[in-house]
Amino acid sequence: MIRWILTIFLGLIVFSAALPWLEKLGIGRLPGDIRFTLFGRKILLPFASTILLSLGFVVLARLF
Repeated sequence: MIRWILTIFLGLIVFSAALPWLEKLGIGRLPGDIRFTLFGRKILLPFASTILLSLGFVVLARLF
């Protein structure tokens, strides 16, 4: 269980770092992605985009 939580947390960190490039493709603005401002800082929790990207990686892994 803890491995899955750690994997999701690391995936969110990587996704957040790559977000400026991925926003040009429309990823990060899906329904289910939570955006809010806290203490003047914009915070994004890309749940739907993370699931979509992980499904894409699973499909690619199954093909290879």
